[in-house]
Amino acid sequence: QVYIVESGGALVQSGESLKLTCSAVGISFGSYAMGWYRQAPGKERELVAVISAGGSSISYNDAVKDRFTISGDSASNMVYLQMNSLKPEDTAVYYCNARKTIPPKRQYWGQGTRVTVSS
Repeated sequence: QVYIVESGGALVQSGESLKLTCSAVGISFGSYAMGWYRQAPGKERELVAVISAGGSSISYNDAVKDRFTISGDSASNMVYLQMNSLKPEDTAVYYCNARKTIPPKRQYWGQGTRVTVSS
């Protein structure tokens, strides 16, 4: 059974930091790419950051590069998103995603955690 649960969302002021946590039960980090996505009101869901299966590479959305850091702990099946220098445009629901990269391909989503950045 797979469970993806995010936590850590909050209301913060512009310029502050926040750390999101994703608990990914039933997922093998060696077979799944782990990513954070976000969806702002009225906009499509977009990729924020992703760690490749096995952790050999990391990619970021240009809008968050140099401010956000994704990390993972395969021993505890946790994925983190450290967000610094938050901006109002970072306001969104943040989702954790696990995507299996080898057949049979599948993916799982969490319910999301809301981040609101006030100016």
